Amino acid sequence: MHDVRFKGEDILGRQLELAEANYKKLREHGIRSVSVLGAIGSGKTTLIERAIVRLQGEGLRVGTIAADSAGDDDHRRFLAKGACSVNINTQDDCHLDAHTVDHALDDLPLGELDVLFVENVGNLICPADFPLGTEREIVVISVTEGDDMVRKHPKIFAQTDLVVVNKVDLAAAVGVDPQRLVADYAAINPHGKIVLTEAKGGRGVDEVLALLGFPCTNTQW
Repeated sequence: MHDVRFKGEDILGRQLELAEANYKKLREHGIRSVSVLGAIGSGKTTLIERAIVRLQGEGLRVGTIAADSAGDDDHRRFLAKGACSVNINTQDDCHLDAHTVDHALDDLPLGELDVLFVENVGNLICPADFPLGTEREIVVISVTEGDDMVRKHPKIFAQTDLVVVNKVDLAAAVGVDPQRLVADYAAINPHGKIVLTEAKGGRGVDEVLALLGFPCTNTQW
């Protein structure tokens, strides 16, 4: 479906309309959707992989939209975990938009999915202005990125209701106190939730899923 009509109108306003259309489409199919944002190397893909395995263990059918400027590495990782996936290469664009997601939805068997993860391009600036129409949105940051990530990107943290601080097992090695990130986020968004994780080993992933509305009954990894 090609229906952008950007010429001569408010681009961001039109993006909101398209995002709302995506939201309605997903809800009509009974799909719970989560947008996952974060810088390159923060652990977005690993977190989603862990979530796929856990949710499939609960009998849920999981799909993904994997976005990168080039390549299909993350897409192939999701497929290997048993998810239905669509790959998107944004080329020179540093973010997904609702129109692109709409096209990706056309390539997914929506009637066969219960959950959809949309992994955005790896950065914390561009995606902040482009809602995609998902039900929930999380931002993943890693302690290896430093303790100033929240302070340097206040807009995206102010508008997201769940932050994942990943790779906490490396905090001492890189000299970062995760609680500094927790405090910075609380100052910017006092109503938001934050979870400390080590996604590679599975620590904290069930808590993330529970806050997203997916409580897992089987707690064994």
